[in-house]
Amino acid sequence: MRPPANQDINVVTRTVPLSHLNCDIMVIAMNSGQNKQFEKMTTVPVHRLVLLLAVPTILSMMVTTIYNLVDTAFVGRLGTSASGAVGVVFGFMSILQAFGFMFGQGGGSSLSRALGAKDTDKASKFASTGFAASFCAGILIAVFGFIFEDDLITLLGSTDTIAPYAKDYLKYIMLVGPFCSSSFTLNNMLRYEGRAKLGMIGLLAGGILNIGGDALFIFGFNMGIAGAGLSTAISQVISFFLLLIMFLSGKTQSKLSFADITLKGRMLIDIIEIGFPSLLRQGLGSFATILINYKAARYAGDAGVSAMTIVARIAFFLFAIALGIGQGFQPVCAFNYGAGKYKRQREAYRFTVIMASIVLAVLTVLAMLFSDGLIKIFRDDPAVIEIGTRALRLQCVAQLVLPFIMVTEMLFQSSGKKLPATVLSSLRGGILLIPLLFILPAIRGLSGVQEAQPLSYLLSFPPAIFMARWFFSVTPKEDK
Repeated sequence: MRPPANQDINVVTRTVPLSHLNCDIMVIAMNSGQNKQFEKMTTVPVHRLVLLLAVPTILSMMVTTIYNLVDTAFVGRLGTSASGAVGVVFGFMSILQAFGFMFGQGGGSSLSRALGAKDTDKASKFASTGFAASFCAGILIAVFGFIFEDDLITLLGSTDTIAPYAKDYLKYIMLVGPFCSSSFTLNNMLRYEGRAKLGMIGLLAGGILNIGGDALFIFGFNMGIAGAGLSTAISQVISFFLLLIMFLSGKTQSKLSFADITLKGRMLIDIIEIGFPSLLRQGLGSFATILINYKAARYAGDAGVSAMTIVARIAFFLFAIALGIGQGFQPVCAFNYGAGKYKRQREAYRFTVIMASIVLAVLTVLAMLFSDGLIKIFRDDPAVIEIGTRALRLQCVAQLVLPFIMVTEMLFQSSGKKLPATVLSSLRGGILLIPLLFILPAIRGLSGVQEAQPLSYLLSFPPAIFMARWFFSVTPKEDK
């Protein structure tokens, strides 16, 4: 009804402060972004989604492994003892990596499942608590490393002739220990969010700077092996800040803040329990690396340590693409498990195992055909080439079963199945490998050192089959 023409009309208006309006717009934008990410993770065909998330990870892995190979080749030009020092220092870096992966995988798996359940606040608490714990762990490891440096060098499997080179390299790594460990944590959490591209930026920048820094400091400034250590330290710090910026600049759903760091309840315990398989795998792997150095030095001196170090670097380079595909699977697995999309999880698992196996098989055949030439690139020493060629060929054959074992480990860990993930991850890395490193060399000498790790892979395959069948038998076949 229209009012009479001569009647006053009282219009009541409500003024909204601009700050409130901006805040409302930001909330709407954030919710829109979260919904879009949820839709992407739960509706995009899984084979496309796994590859989409795997490509940035593969690129990061390739740059990192190429750096490791270039670093080994550069240092190899300084002598056989210097080449062996790379393997010794790698044992220490594996310790930092073990804690970084524990908090990154534990926090990442938890926050991804929280995001799948649309609980962003809980995801931020997992992210902040995991990051803080990782940085503190890195500080403690570095402090103990400086206090017990001489003993540490010996424990890492160094000979008297390798020790001076290892010390020059290691001191720079210890200085940046907290940045190393927490970089691994940040990268893992970005992957579990489905933001692998953001993680790629930090790792690519660090890897490229490392390669250039090696050439500059080792040869340009004539710093020798200390130049390799300084280059690694600088690139790790730069990579850390690039990864940190991704969380602080609002590019992620989970946020990092002091307010979200909590020691209450079971949050930190859950992070550690879920990430413990990674710590165990990396920790046992570090101990196994030290043991391999000891045994190789006993039977073949510095040439043995150098050869086994080179083989480890080449084998990881071959495995890197398969591992990158597996890391593309992890956020898909965790997110959909949290969202109750069990069919998608099962489909993603099957696709990842097949794709990773095909890629590794092709690379393995090429490596076996040119194994002696590959070893020669890194150290042109007849003894190193002879030892390394046989070890690399054995490793190549055994690595064909690794994709299935690796993806099954990731399946359990991403689904929050703590005990099975711990058992399976510890088999090939320690429970089987460490006894074999004592038994086989005692029977077969240097040949036993070369055979121990490949045999541990083959023996881990049957338990992985059994556990994968068990998981899918107890997981609902229908979605929530």
